[in-house]
Amino acid sequence: MIEIDAARTMSGEERLRTLDFEQMSTAEIAEAKRMLARLALPVKPLPSRRGEASPTGRRIDARRTLRAVMRRGGEIGRIHRARPRPRWPALVVLCDISGSMSQYSRMVLHFLHAVANQKGAGWARVHAFTFGTRLTNITRHLATRDVDVALAAAGRQAQDWEGGTRIGDCLHAFNRDWSRRVMGQGAVVLLITDGLDRGDPARLAREIERLHLSARRLIWLNPLLRWQDFAPRAQGIKVMLPHVDSFRAGHSIATLEELAEAISRPDDTGEKARLLAAL
Repeated sequence: MIEIDAARTMSGEERLRTLDFEQMSTAEIAEAKRMLARLALPVKPLPSRRGEASPTGRRIDARRTLRAVMRRGGEIGRIHRARPRPRWPALVVLCDISGSMSQYSRMVLHFLHAVANQKGAGWARVHAFTFGTRLTNITRHLATRDVDVALAAAGRQAQDWEGGTRIGDCLHAFNRDWSRRVMGQGAVVLLITDGLDRGDPARLAREIERLHLSARRLIWLNPLLRWQDFAPRAQGIKVMLPHVDSFRAGHSIATLEELAEAISRPDDTGEKARLLAAL
């Protein structure tokens, strides 16, 4: 009879959940990817004015009721009822792949591939963009079932991996070329970046504000929040922080697991209030 020490296994997984992605060994990264592939990111439907037939609905369906009356020669048989039709938001992810974000971005994109291929998660569509010195739309690669093939293709398309960072310029390209195409249906936007920008702060301020106004919710994941004494000293972080709804860490499996709570709670601000007070 073979006995397995489950306690040791669970403690190992728990340690891996909270371990910084950059501190993981090759074997730990492989296991972390398997854990990320099992994560879910469910979302609640949005309120909708459109209705659908329901015998227990609270709303009277006047059109169906009148059509039935006309078919019966003016005689009212029963009152048809309706309920609000569920409307699902889109998920838009903007992922920084510059040198300081490379390892974190690879893990986040692995997680994003799992989310995009989950059935029943609720998202109308998952759109993914990478940026460093330029913006790249990698959405079509997420449809590839094999995650390694998908991310390899995304890496070949995005030519600015581990390069510099021009967040303002890349957000401008997104707002100009893609916002109207992908931000419908009350999109939730995940911005994954450390905020260490080399561009014009004034332009960054304009573009992040425009992005915020276009999104239902804008959630910023920043791996620098792994440090307890983190403070918004960098100019890019100071400029961006007021224009996001929630500011959260994004350096471990545990922080990605907490995303579900951040998305489901409209009042969640993460660390935003505390850090705004420090500005």
